Amino acid sequence: MPEPVDALCIGEALVALRSSGLLALGAPLTPAVAGAESNVAIALSRLGHQAAWCGVVGADQAGALVLRTLRAEGVDLRCVRREPRSATGLMVREQRLPGLVRVDYHRRGSAGSRLDLADVRRALRTVKPRVIHVTGISLAISAQARAAVTEIVRDAHEVGAMVSLDVNHRRRLWTDAEASAALAPLLPQVDILVGSVDELALLAPSSVGDGSDAAGHLLARGPAEVVVKHGAQGASVFTLGESHHLPAHRVTLVDPVGAGDAFTAGYLSGRLDALPVREALARANLLGGFAAASDGDWEGLPTREEFGLLALADGEALR
Repeated sequence: MPEPVDALCIGEALVALRSSGLLALGAPLTPAVAGAESNVAIALSRLGHQAAWCGVVGADQAGALVLRTLRAEGVDLRCVRREPRSATGLMVREQRLPGLVRVDYHRRGSAGSRLDLADVRRALRTVKPRVIHVTGISLAISAQARAAVTEIVRDAHEVGAMVSLDVNHRRRLWTDAEASAALAPLLPQVDILVGSVDELALLAPSSVGDGSDAAGHLLARGPAEVVVKHGAQGASVFTLGESHHLPAHRVTLVDPVGAGDAFTAGYLSGRLDALPVREALARANLLGGFAAASDGDWEGLPTREEFGLLALADGEALR
């Protein structure tokens, strides 16, 4: 029988080679683990939720780093497959300016792009999730990964799981038109839809303004909750019966990459804890603030005991 877990996150984890200077000038690179869905799994695990990650890594040292890191963060890895024929994907990140990160991907034909129907079917025989989390990236990396994600989203309600979809649009992976064509058919099965105003406009092309118009259009197509990210201006959540907007936390921006994944994890954590949507949104903003104020995609994410740290004054010491 499948073992209950709070969340099953499905997608590609990569090794990120990070540079604090210009790669073209020979700045040193430091390896770390990255990936939108694995970031969410780590964030949920740090908050005490049972989070599983489903994906494929190479039978290489980069894949070993991914698995070692996720295992150390308490993520359930029973739904992971190692692929000897392909290498684990790479991304190169350089700090071009303070608060501005430039990213290059090396993931075409990667092990992660070989996620297939057998992987997701095996995952549902292994775990019984309360929520299944996917992103647009999962659909963009390959046709077979897209088919796998589409099937598990379609079957999620049959196994009693909610579906969370973060649009997470990456124009270096596919075009706006390709993203819209792949994501729109999933909307009737999606319970929680997350995206920026620009990302949601891909699914509601006639919408204008701050995202409320898009949210109204999208709520009529299936999702019960539409969460709109406004970056430094905060975030909003819309349901058929209510809407809320909350400002972002004021933090010193250190690294913007990963803040969106942390935000999504915070919202899912709140809903897994049965918080009202406004309180879940507050937790989403909190985790987004931690990520933006920390170096790395997930390294600075908090435990529950650390939620109050953002309220402390700059330079204050905990003794």
